[in-house]
Amino acid sequence: MAVVAVSGRMADQLLPEIARATTLRASWPEHLLNARHQGLPRVRDFSDPTVLGVHPVGPSPRSGDPDGQPPYIERDSDQSLRDHVIRGGFILLIGESTAGKTRSAYEATRIALPEYFLVRPLTRASIPAALQAVQAHKRCVVWLDDLENYLGPDGLTEAAVRRMTGEPERSTVLVATMRAEEHRRYNAREGSRLTGADRDLWRAERSVVQLAVPIRIERHWTLDECARGQAHTGDPRIASALTACDRFGLAEILAAGPELLDAWRDAWSPGANPRGAALVTAAVDCRGMGLRRHLPLSWLEELHQPYLDARGGARLKPESFENALEWACQATHATTSLLIGDVTLGYTVFDYLLDSPRKAAIPDHLWNFVMPRVTAIEAYDLGLTAHRDSRFNHAEQALRRAVSEEISGADFALAVTLGDAGQQRAAVSALRVILAHRGEIGSTTPSEVFAVRHQIAYFIGESGDQAEAASQFEILATETEAILGHQHVDTLSARRQHAHFTGEAGRHADAVRLLKPLLADHIRLLGRDHPHTLATRRSIAWFTGLGGDVQAATTQLGELLHDASLALGKDEPHVLAIRGALAHFTGRAGRPEEAAQVLDSLRRDRERLLGPLHPHTLVTRQQLALFTAQAGLWSDAVGQLERVVSDMHQVLDVSHTHRRSAEKALERLKSGGPVWPQGGGWA
Repeated sequence: MAVVAVSGRMADQLLPEIARATTLRASWPEHLLNARHQGLPRVRDFSDPTVLGVHPVGPSPRSGDPDGQPPYIERDSDQSLRDHVIRGGFILLIGESTAGKTRSAYEATRIALPEYFLVRPLTRASIPAALQAVQAHKRCVVWLDDLENYLGPDGLTEAAVRRMTGEPERSTVLVATMRAEEHRRYNAREGSRLTGADRDLWRAERSVVQLAVPIRIERHWTLDECARGQAHTGDPRIASALTACDRFGLAEILAAGPELLDAWRDAWSPGANPRGAALVTAAVDCRGMGLRRHLPLSWLEELHQPYLDARGGARLKPESFENALEWACQATHATTSLLIGDVTLGYTVFDYLLDSPRKAAIPDHLWNFVMPRVTAIEAYDLGLTAHRDSRFNHAEQALRRAVSEEISGADFALAVTLGDAGQQRAAVSALRVILAHRGEIGSTTPSEVFAVRHQIAYFIGESGDQAEAASQFEILATETEAILGHQHVDTLSARRQHAHFTGEAGRHADAVRLLKPLLADHIRLLGRDHPHTLATRRSIAWFTGLGGDVQAATTQLGELLHDASLALGKDEPHVLAIRGALAHFTGRAGRPEEAAQVLDSLRRDRERLLGPLHPHTLVTRQQLALFTAQAGLWSDAVGQLERVVSDMHQVLDVSHTHRRSAEKALERLKSGGPVWPQGGGWA
């Protein structure tokens, strides 16, 4: 009887897990490619690689086979790829769009593991079903074309990857691809630009990417690869593509990437296909804002019109909507098209277009239309994208939606967004609630707690209490070093903020003293060109100047501007900050007209990149007004500063440091007092 009782208890404990597994298996057809209730397809079942994400290629004039892919030409990386596929684990093919990543992965997997079951989750929400399918079979290939689509909240995690690849009784291979532009986002240098929730999500996603063995697939073909292609010139498609391999990759040409990009750009001409170009632009911007789903036809119909109007509207002699859609979906050389999909599935954009530089910000009409129509998870993705693009109003709207449906991490992202937008007191209040919650749950890591405390201290300093912020960061730096180590990024970041707010509290020499050993650590650990290293150099120059040595500050900043521009590019936030600091000390050195010129140029750049009401733009406008006054144009300066203060009232807390300093500066100018306050500072 005792044995029966124990068995019954065990069965009772297992019943929920058995029921869950049964439910997941029943859902396989809606979550996994070609899955059936009774099982999964095998790798050998996929004779058409386009089903797995390979770009379609036009039919051979000789074969007339509309689905016929050209013969595969071996790439230099193929032997290494096959070896890794046979060994198993997690493999990530990285390259530009149409470099041939997916075709290489398909060929290697088909040759090496034809009898393995193929698990291809259809969406990020399908990852649990994929994990359960792997647990149900001993030999699987998990196919993750465009890996970035599976990362993020409720998506692929480090734990899930380890679980799929770490069980010795099973042989599971994860084969993934990622565009080089997406992969670049997980470079440590890119992470240094992020704060708060953006940084936390980036770290979680990066931890997945870093588990993979990276294999680079180059877009441009080597001489050896082109030579191997000569053996297949009996296929006219390959023969034609080889003639242009000096400028483009062979796979790129076969997929008609360059021609489609030119067609999109040329279509704006009057009488050409301007409405079609607007449809494509709307789809590209939807992807740019972080929306990965196929777009319903009704969305495209609504979203494209403002793009068309902005370029000239009726003056462009646009075609009908039906003709525009037909043009955008027409395959070039029967390969692929600018828009991919149909009325039932919806439409997405050919990913080759995503690698072309985006010159304009996502327009407001797109955000306003899309936000009420997306899921909570999509709203979270859109909110993080908007925050990274400094579109704080859209970020707040999206993240509030995600918070309302309890998306993990959305509360932290919203709090940081509020703080970065100038609402520091609201941010600190929200973060303290989050900190209390994270302190109560056992699954919270020290890094997660430190991240919240870091943001609380930072926003306390930004709201005006720099001494308290410096004190909190000093404690935080000590604790992170004790738990995470001297070299950990959180420790280095806390040390830098301790020094920064020490200087902002008026202790300029102490700030420089703290920053110099930090700079040595940054150079040793990160290199001279890393954004954190360059930012620390800027802080040293800044507090050197505020401490009275203006000449040394301008010399240091001039050298730093040259180095940072080469390393990061002219529009990078660190470079813009250096320009502002250099202009400040140029003016304080007795050249206010020169400073005002530099600041006016910086204002235009920040308005272009961030918008007129971003806190950084407002600070630049404030500095510009003050140096305009110092140059003797008192009336102009008062008018400029009045507009700055009015705009600050719209977006910055009453206690915000820059709002208060601008208000005091305006009082001084209106009363005929000095441009600069007594005792230092810049405002």
